[in-house]
Amino acid sequence: MNRKEYLHDAVQLLSELIAIPRVSRDEGRAADLLAERMTQWGLKPQRDGNNVWAVCADFDIQRPTLLLNAHIDTVKPVSTWTRDPYQPSLEGDRLYGLGSNDCGGGLMTLLQVFRMFTSREKILTSEERKINLVFLASAEEEVSGKDGIARVLPLLPPIDVAIVGEPTGMQPAIAEKGLMVVDGYAKGVSGHAAREEGVNAIYEALDDLLWLRDYRFKRISPLLGPTKMTVTQVEAGTQHNVVPDALHFVLDVRPTECYQNEELLHFLQSQMKHCELKERSFRLHSSSIGNDHPLVRRCIELGLLPFGSPTLSDQALMSFPSLKLGPGQSARSHSADEFICLSEMEQALDIYCDIISSVTAL
Repeated sequence: MNRKEYLHDAVQLLSELIAIPRVSRDEGRAADLLAERMTQWGLKPQRDGNNVWAVCADFDIQRPTLLLNAHIDTVKPVSTWTRDPYQPSLEGDRLYGLGSNDCGGGLMTLLQVFRMFTSREKILTSEERKINLVFLASAEEEVSGKDGIARVLPLLPPIDVAIVGEPTGMQPAIAEKGLMVVDGYAKGVSGHAAREEGVNAIYEALDDLLWLRDYRFKRISPLLGPTKMTVTQVEAGTQHNVVPDALHFVLDVRPTECYQNEELLHFLQSQMKHCELKERSFRLHSSSIGNDHPLVRRCIELGLLPFGSPTLSDQALMSFPSLKLGPGQSARSHSADEFICLSEMEQALDIYCDIISSVTAL
């Protein structure tokens, strides 16, 4: 098979996936299709939950291992779609459909690359390819769910580095912001609004909310800029004539590699005058990979431009170095009338193949 034929298979399978609703935690039918097609291609897939993966047949524990990862799930379609999000539509260079850009294009091209390097017609022989390859289609990425990549990573061979096929315009994102969601609570004393009684929980929280609005973190990432935090939800009160005795707010924190989540929470807690802060999870840390890593060096040699990504991916749950590199544009993700260009997928095949062929050590 030549690359045009592999691209054809990628587009065909992506079209079939678009036709199957696969919102996070409901990817079963899509995982069935993917495993079935991988079996037909002789890739010997394995499955746990809705995660599907394959390991190169010539795996050698003495060689470093590269993980090729992208997610199988999608968000729910927004209401402003002008076409059926589950009806794949090829118009010129564009393939429309939910999940085509985020991140079906990356998922399908990485699968074909794995196939190209590990099938009977592989590009390099076992001796020429100095690294192991593992392909993983992970579930629940859009919700960072417990049954997604976190569930399956312990089942994989030891991984040295990963390429994550999120849409980056095939430019390497070598740093990514993390996420920490924090619940804030202020307490007051209820009373009648017509009398001078009670302690208003809203007023108790005001100083802390203003501080959270105005504070700027001191450490600035060269690629990601400042750590950002935003109060996104506030709720208080039961009715107009009752002084509220409780207030709850939600704080969205986007850390860079300059801060660990635990450190950030401890600092924020120390600055609160009246509010109590409680994290929902520390698990989604910022991630980064060095400019001197062989994968990044090869990207630079190809004229690609490393950058920092503000959006979260499964990289946050990886304990090893990783970079995002995939076809499509991040701005199309989660939008109406989402599409991927076939030319973008073709370019991705070429770049992925070049990187894997060139890298002899990780």
